[in-house]
Amino acid sequence: MIKPILYAALPLMLAGGATAAFAADPIKIGVTAPLSGSYAAAGIDIVDGGKVAAAKINAAGGVLGRQIVLVPEDDGCDAQMGAQAAQKIADDGVVAVAGSYCSGAALPEVTALHRAGIAYVLDGATNPKLTELGLDTVFRTIGRDDEQGPFAANYIANYLHAKTAAVIDDNTTYSKGLADNTVEALKKDGVNVVYYDAITPGQMDYSAVLSHVASLHPDVIDYTGYFAEAGLIAKQAAALHIKAKMMGGDATNDPTLIKTAGPGAEGWTSTTAPLPQFLSGAKDYVTNYTKAYGKAPGPYSVYEYDAVAVIAQAIADAKSVDPAAITAALHKIKDFPGITGNITFNEKGDRATAVYITIDVKNGEFVAGQKLDADGKWVAVQ
Repeated sequence: MIKPILYAALPLMLAGGATAAFAADPIKIGVTAPLSGSYAAAGIDIVDGGKVAAAKINAAGGVLGRQIVLVPEDDGCDAQMGAQAAQKIADDGVVAVAGSYCSGAALPEVTALHRAGIAYVLDGATNPKLTELGLDTVFRTIGRDDEQGPFAANYIANYLHAKTAAVIDDNTTYSKGLADNTVEALKKDGVNVVYYDAITPGQMDYSAVLSHVASLHPDVIDYTGYFAEAGLIAKQAAALHIKAKMMGGDATNDPTLIKTAGPGAEGWTSTTAPLPQFLSGAKDYVTNYTKAYGKAPGPYSVYEYDAVAVIAQAIADAKSVDPAAITAALHKIKDFPGITGNITFNEKGDRATAVYITIDVKNGEFVAGQKLDADGKWVAVQ
């Protein structure tokens, strides 16, 4: 049981004010995330972020005078498990779902939940296909890979001033999509892509691939897969004394990368949506999350917090727990004051304004790196 945590104010969501009595039946919001397997750490962080949001809402009196209760379900970062998780969670009577981490699992989830007429607010799955299917029940509190790819390419070309790059993916939906978008943008930015291929996730030794890539003398090696493999790649690249700049996408922003790679992680750069510790609106959230769980919040927990909060706002706006009414209300959300910034959904359900930054590993931890200012110039993240 999480103790009520008070920090950045949520909008008023009550019918009848904060003293309204809770109805007997809570409002169920589903959470899909990998709670087992290699990416369980990210999934647990997501669920914890959602619980913090629910606790905050309930401490203020709930929504429509009723408590919010989260219903987590393990999708294992796997398409088949994702489809099963979505069906199970729909059958459990949830009115909406906030979650997901892996785009490969999220694709069947969005389809299954759409068939059930249930809105799905994604917090970490970034593949563009998720909101390009024409499903009116899909929303996102985070950016897309076709926004992150050009950002990464810009960083490589115009901040690092690299002339050559190698791009490695793991052939998953997320990783391949981000890699494709990055490679396309790199070519437009005049960077010669000397290597573009995939590794097989789950292996323990990528030295042969790294040695081959190093023989092509890229200025940068960009890995667009997940943190488990990224940690091994960073460690093994250091052992091979590879001189290329090592970096990755927003699935490499987990502290597990640093734990796995040890000193080999030093200097690694990730492109990512801002982490909780680098968001001015999330300072109290970071403090209180850490008190509640004895650890710092994971990178996507704050986007799950906002996903749960924006669903609660939609329920309040609709004055209903009918899933169709909630979906309609989500489409009308404008400038919702999330702790990741104001949220407005465009016609596809994507966040109208997505922000990316770079983070660097320095002295065994992630520190703020660079961002693009309003004039398109690279400046330090403050």
